[in-house]
Amino acid sequence: MVSAAEFDVLVIGAGVAGLTTAIRFAEARFSVCVLADRPPLATTSASAGASWGPYLVRDDRVPHWSEQTRLTLEKIAEHPLSGVHLARGLEAARDQVEPPLWVRGVGDFELCRPDELPDGYVCGWRYTVPLVDMPRYLDYLTRRLTVAGGQLAEGRIGSFAEVAGSARVLVNCTGLGSRTLVPDEQMYPTRGQLVVVDNPGIDSFFQDTGERGDLTYFLPHGDRVVLGGCALPGAESLEPDADSTRAILARCAAIEPRLAGATVREVRVGLRPSRARVRVEWGRCAGTPVLHNYGHGGAGITLSWGCADEVFSLSGLQ
Repeated sequence: MVSAAEFDVLVIGAGVAGLTTAIRFAEARFSVCVLADRPPLATTSASAGASWGPYLVRDDRVPHWSEQTRLTLEKIAEHPLSGVHLARGLEAARDQVEPPLWVRGVGDFELCRPDELPDGYVCGWRYTVPLVDMPRYLDYLTRRLTVAGGQLAEGRIGSFAEVAGSARVLVNCTGLGSRTLVPDEQMYPTRGQLVVVDNPGIDSFFQDTGERGDLTYFLPHGDRVVLGGCALPGAESLEPDADSTRAILARCAAIEPRLAGATVREVRVGLRPSRARVRVEWGRCAGTPVLHNYGHGGAGITLSWGCADEVFSLSGLQ
């Protein structure tokens, strides 16, 4: 555990929100420590797909945070070991919907003709966005934090009072853990499951808008493709469900026949940290001032850099 007044900033939580926030401070030359009971590759973030785009999140600040993150990820994609690459793909809907405003801001956005859509879909659009191989990306963030002088420490706290005075600013990036640590009764899990298969030669992504429950998406990451998915509010099991795996494989193969029979490498399950509104603000927990950054739902990677900038601005350390 860290000792009194040892750092400028103590970030609790080592997922994508925690690491990104810590980097923002460390690269501004503040002393930073990330304290977490699990290493980055054991967090919920490591189980994500992941592609840029707001999902399962509602907040009037989301468009700005998302755009700031997209621009940052596009720069990070220039680094071959970052786990981030830009890919062009298709998003489609089974009902007639308008493309969201955030996608219209992508430079090569274009609407699809009906004959360009898979069977069963009535509208869609193409655009280029960052895709993120989360295990590789978390390794990249960890290296980047270390190079900037930041530290990672293993430890579990039961109250923010336990680390009061250990830093000038405490930042809470514990995601679903905030349900008990804050405590925040507005937090709830949304279970997700995905399947990783060998890539049969796919270099563009597909994802539907998820308007009818089950998600269908495939995201290529080099020699692998991540297939999904599901969104089950309130479900907390981390055990892979065989029926869900079969359904995901079938839905994706119906869109892209080359995925039929692809060798399954792994099945990932994670609990999205859901909340009616993202919490990026100061609060008091057990009498201790805490700067919160959690409740990103299914948009942790999408909001990460925008929220980190917001936290940095609110911290008062500039």
